[in-house]
Amino acid sequence: MSRGPELPEARGEVSAGVIEALSAGRSGAWPAPEAVARAEPLGEDLQLALYLLYELHYRGFSGVPEEREWDPAALGLRVAAEERFLAALRAGVAGGDRVERALDALLVEPAGDDPASVSHFLARHGELWQLREYAAVRSVYHLKEADPHAWVLPRLTGRAKAAMVAIEFDEFGAGRAERAHARLFAELMTDLDLDADYGRQLDAAPGAALATVNLMSLFGLRRALRGALVGHFAAVEITSSPGSRRLADALRRVGAGPAAERFYEEHVEADAVHEQLVRREVVAGLLADEPELAADVVFGIDATGLVEDALARHLLGAWRAGQTALRRPPSPSRAPEAVA
Repeated sequence: MSRGPELPEARGEVSAGVIEALSAGRSGAWPAPEAVARAEPLGEDLQLALYLLYELHYRGFSGVPEEREWDPAALGLRVAAEERFLAALRAGVAGGDRVERALDALLVEPAGDDPASVSHFLARHGELWQLREYAAVRSVYHLKEADPHAWVLPRLTGRAKAAMVAIEFDEFGAGRAERAHARLFAELMTDLDLDADYGRQLDAAPGAALATVNLMSLFGLRRALRGALVGHFAAVEITSSPGSRRLADALRRVGAGPAAERFYEEHVEADAVHEQLVRREVVAGLLADEPELAADVVFGIDATGLVEDALARHLLGAWRAGQTALRRPPSPSRAPEAVA
């Protein structure tokens, strides 16, 4: 049995069926793939179902047999959900194969305030409760930060592989567990009085946040989409440094605590270096070996923008209305057990 996080609450027909099957152990029956056709591809239900199916390849769930990871019916359901998600992504982006132009566009920063940017909003106007919500939302990604990208390593060669390993080495703490970025984010959450255990904020996170994580798992688990994963990785690394600087400033302004600031300050420095490495070695190395993947790299960049923009609209729409962006209150830090 897995010792992963507890299963979350269902958000519709498909996710309820997945949770029921996982809860029943080896005897549980998965929902029919036809149920996926009735679910909104970017909606809460399908995104949670897909997240649950992907999570079987990561840490699993408490009480769920590890053998369920390779249950043929589960894999069939996952493929059906993936195809719905992938079709929506492809329909939502322009396409093309001009990689340099797509990469250059990521470097463009607005001269002033960007009303569509979460980091701009939080830097200028963010209150402590909004920064806590942002940390809870992002925890579904940052507590597994480098893991989805690691799937691409055996699928790369030469320059691309060597540079990707170098960046991942930094993400995992450069050999020091206490410096791993996921560990630093957990400490940020503790400073913000949030439960930092893996998976504890899943019920609070909206479907738009799950889509940003599912995108990485989709690209990572499909070898045919290795170019898209490299594009996603480039988009994340190239845009990270300026956004992290703004978030560090926001956390400092509200007095969130040194560990909260440390996570984003680490990314300001590290990702400024990674930006050059990913562009000149990972992307360029991949395309030197497999130039036919240029369109996939662009797709990965554009799809990342699509899901991140949807999450930003959700967060900013709620916050500007003075409302929570979460589905439920975030789980607070648990008090340490009393010592007898």
